[in-house]
Amino acid sequence: MSPETPEGPDAEGRPPPARRPQQRKQVLLRLDPLIHDALSRWANDELRSANAQIEFLLRKALADAGRLPRDAGAIPRRGRPPKRAGERPDDG
Repeated sequence: MSPETPEGPDAEGRPPPARRPQQRKQVLLRLDPLIHDALSRWANDELRSANAQIEFLLRKALADAGRLPRDAGAIPRRGRPPKRAGERPDDG
């Protein structure tokens, strides 16, 4: 690794600043089928995907344990974006 790489310390020996990832991480998760079924039913009850339900539960557990990073953004909203002020609805 050369001293010019972004992972290494700078000229003064300081570590580089932490960067937020641009894309969401993909994780392979193996679950018991009965757990997955229960999770999917719960997610459907709350109008979420199973993936969104897992993220919701992980964030809640991290927050309850005092381990949720302060700079963790909100869960991205899915679906149609809200209308901007002054926009007219489409006339079909």
